[in-house]
Amino acid sequence: MAVPKQKQSHSRTHKRRSQHKLSAAVYNSCPQCHSPRRPHRVCPTCGYYGGREVVAPEPGHDHHDHEH
Repeated sequence: MAVPKQKQSHSRTHKRRSQHKLSAAVYNSCPQCHSPRRPHRVCPTCGYYGGREVVAPEPGHDHHDHEH
């Protein structure tokens, strides 16, 4: 079994792990109402996907507005 002869330094380990990060979520504009939405998902504002209404939007309900 191959075993490293020397201990790998913390600096070298951190350099390798610096690329292990999440990318920011991608948002596209909805072709119907032009509000931002995630790709390949029903628009939370207007309820459209693929040029037709899939889900009826709830009146007065905003997806990002949380009141506690």
